[in-house]
Amino acid sequence: MGSIILLIDYKTFDILAYIFYALMILLLLITPILAHNIKGSYSWITIGPVSLQPAEFAKCFTALAIAKYMGRYEYHLRNWRDLLIPFVIIGVPMVIIMFLQRETGSALVFAAFLLVFYRQGMTGWVLLAGLLAAITFVVAIRFSTWYAIGLCFIVFAILIWRTWKQNRYARWWLIIAFILYAGFSAGCNFVFKKVLQPHQQQRIEVLLGLKDDPSGAGYNVTQAKIAIGSGKFIGKGYLRGTQSQLGYVPEQDTDFIFCTVGEEWGFLGSAGLLILYLIFILRLIAIAERQRDNFSLIYCYSVASIFLVHLTINIGMVLGLLPVIGIPLPFFSYGGSSMWGFSLLLFILLRLDAARVEKLH
Repeated sequence: MGSIILLIDYKTFDILAYIFYALMILLLLITPILAHNIKGSYSWITIGPVSLQPAEFAKCFTALAIAKYMGRYEYHLRNWRDLLIPFVIIGVPMVIIMFLQRETGSALVFAAFLLVFYRQGMTGWVLLAGLLAAITFVVAIRFSTWYAIGLCFIVFAILIWRTWKQNRYARWWLIIAFILYAGFSAGCNFVFKKVLQPHQQQRIEVLLGLKDDPSGAGYNVTQAKIAIGSGKFIGKGYLRGTQSQLGYVPEQDTDFIFCTVGEEWGFLGSAGLLILYLIFILRLIAIAERQRDNFSLIYCYSVASIFLVHLTINIGMVLGLLPVIGIPLPFFSYGGSSMWGFSLLLFILLRLDAARVEKLH
């Protein structure tokens, strides 16, 4: 696949970006009809001996569509109106994957594009609003709706006080935002109980300490922590991990593969792997910064953001810091669809970067 992509004219990705995106949306809509129920998800299409997860490829074609739209010469990110279409572009596949395919993990990865928008000039208030929404949701579920509303009141009271004499328009927008967050706080429990699937509810309850279920919903994370802790500083050695080799950790070759690294190679091996990922992501950012056109720059930043979010969520859920939502570790977890999806992202990036040299001649 890589050789074929590198031989394609780089202009093809720009010209056909919207067509690729439309075909991808159509495939995502068809997937729940053709897919079988696998652990509550309808995201896998089986063709003979081959199983494919279209959501893994959706990230690449969404990145191309975002780069196509925001890379136009006349496009400038001045206010929230300029973000409407980009939000729609990432929102459509998110909604399909989350509600039709019932695959929350793959849908949340699309939040990576917010980092791209921030790089292109989006105000940091949007990222802060997303962080506050996540904290509000946790507080509402862990404690109560009134605690969440009280938290929002304190935050917005401080912001309104700081802007009261500086910008009269900002304070009114903050008051409106507080009302919206209060409504969001009131709806958190409804979303948790009526929208999320039972297994998703159990994972969040275990994470927040609302339920102690070490042999059920919390089993994977508990065993993963035991495996990582048993590796200590230098690990037990290659293929000598008792937790991983005896099958105590489910999904250890896919979503929970990081615990195998921790057990067999210890803190040194785990830290080394994370350093390699850091170098890899920084290299992607360096490649993005040297691009000579906005289309290539935005696409390269999209790839870097997707890898960063995948890494953060996967490590977070293995360590018990985030809910278990089934996110693979890039180029490490076993799985054909994820490997093909990551390879597609990367080889298109390499082709666009090679075009940078071609444009000089």
